[in-house]
Amino acid sequence: MYDCFVTPLTMMEEEEEGNTTGEDRRRILKRICVFCGSNSGNKQVFSDAAFLLGTALFNDKDVLGEKVERKIDLVYGGGSVGLMGLISKTVYDGGCHVLGVIPKALMPIEISGPTVGEVKTVSDMHERKAEMARQSDAFIALPGGYGTMEETLEMITWSQLGIHDKPVGLLNVDGYYNSLLALFDNGVKEGFIKPAARHIVISAPTAEELLKKMEQYSPLHEHIAPHKSWRMSQLGGYSGPPN
Repeated sequence: MYDCFVTPLTMMEEEEEGNTTGEDRRRILKRICVFCGSNSGNKQVFSDAAFLLGTALFNDKDVLGEKVERKIDLVYGGGSVGLMGLISKTVYDGGCHVLGVIPKALMPIEISGPTVGEVKTVSDMHERKAEMARQSDAFIALPGGYGTMEETLEMITWSQLGIHDKPVGLLNVDGYYNSLLALFDNGVKEGFIKPAARHIVISAPTAEELLKKMEQYSPLHEHIAPHKSWRMSQLGGYSGPPN
């Protein structure tokens, strides 16, 4: 049992090559939660980005001039439609484990055909977010609507509070999140967001650039309450894909 679902930074697996500063110190991300729309949006570029993110999770990456295997499992909202369906199929076809977490009430709406991987049903949206967070080492938001933004903002808030130290990234496809990022900057300017907490949010226009930033992420902000203050014993840490 853990006091909370988070794996604190001091307990996270890190990869070291030579010294442990700068680009040589990287988080090892084993499973990433992707928040995204149950629609595909009005531009082909959004579907293209979901496909490219999916392939980036299992394609090799360049580390200090050498190709290193990247096999990152997917946690997502469990739907078979929109960007959710596209990224889940892409990752599954690439040989990685896929875990979908979906409330029973949304199954008739977000599952319209065959799903891939493992699907876990939960009772409500709160349980969905908690389970997705518990199972993941990091979070990425593809373009999406209110639900995608709400889930992402909650993970940002949990980081600020000290519930977790996991990277939170926005895949800013075609400038989709420019206005949201500007809102965060304005929050700093107006004194509602501390400058150090602004660095919780990582953004990049491409999947490869975003993953690289997330692997190098180290929190700069002070937690409002230490992770041990959050007694959520029903949630555990990520322990790898099922056998």
